[in-house]
Amino acid sequence: MKRTTSIALSGLGVPESLRWHRGALWFSDLAHGTVHRWDGTGQPETVIEVPGRAGGLGWLPDGRLLVVSMDGGRVHRLETDGELVVHADLRHIVGGPVNDMLVDPEGRAYVGNFGFDYHAHSREHPNSMLYAPPGPPRAPIACLAPDGSLLGLTDPLLFPNGTLLSADGRSVIVAETLAMRLTAFSRNPDGTLSGPQPWAPLIPPLLWRLLNHPGAVGRVTRRISALLDRPAVAKRSSSPIAPDGIAWDADGESVWVANALRGECVRIARGGRVLDRVVTSRHTLSCLMAGHDGRTLFAATVPTDDPVRAAELDGGRIESVRL
Repeated sequence: MKRTTSIALSGLGVPESLRWHRGALWFSDLAHGTVHRWDGTGQPETVIEVPGRAGGLGWLPDGRLLVVSMDGGRVHRLETDGELVVHADLRHIVGGPVNDMLVDPEGRAYVGNFGFDYHAHSREHPNSMLYAPPGPPRAPIACLAPDGSLLGLTDPLLFPNGTLLSADGRSVIVAETLAMRLTAFSRNPDGTLSGPQPWAPLIPPLLWRLLNHPGAVGRVTRRISALLDRPAVAKRSSSPIAPDGIAWDADGESVWVANALRGECVRIARGGRVLDRVVTSRHTLSCLMAGHDGRTLFAATVPTDDPVRAAELDGGRIESVRL
């Protein structure tokens, strides 16, 4: 029997980028452009409003908050006096909204972006049509020094999203949402990333080949996928998995994946084997294994990830279950 979450917070736009910091849960609201802190009681505290919609979160070693401005194409830094300043300007290298971010213990930041205007496309076309050759645009991860200067860019990826640092600091795992896989990079001494290698495929290889096929077989596959792209169908399916936010399990080896295609968090072993599933109430964009004892799985869920529609609905939730 699958475990299910319970609702901890509701009435949010698009909660994302779940983080545990100094005994509290932090998250962004992509629809309203705000950053929140919640200590587990009452309503969450609004820490700051970010111009251009708040995205990924992280902290410098001295405790100052870094937060992505998605539409602004920047990373901002919250100074100790409360002033929000530009930490890094990425507009010259991004092809779409800036997205999630990992900040390592040394203060280096790894920042992804959509690569294109995903929401504009999804308002007009089924997701499966993204795979018609040449496929969706790719985007690199920007590697930033602690002072915000650009250290380098990774190879382009298919919608780089949630990002994790290994316990030994030698590798970084990235969720490629549109590729439906987890990819591992080696981390060089200077903090740059290189040598991408598959960590876990989350779509059957045959379906992936058919979806991207340039001929009639591909066109038929994409049309069938578009017809099956319905909540009632997705709810009863177990594959594929589109990884959005990702988080280490308490074992330090397997990874929890927020599945953007349906209401669930899935625990994945290296190589792609599914170890566990937790059912959520809605499509899941971020997950985190945290809490005061490190055994609570938090999930950010939404009725829609379209920020315009989500701001009207305020149906986003933070859900949780103790494992």
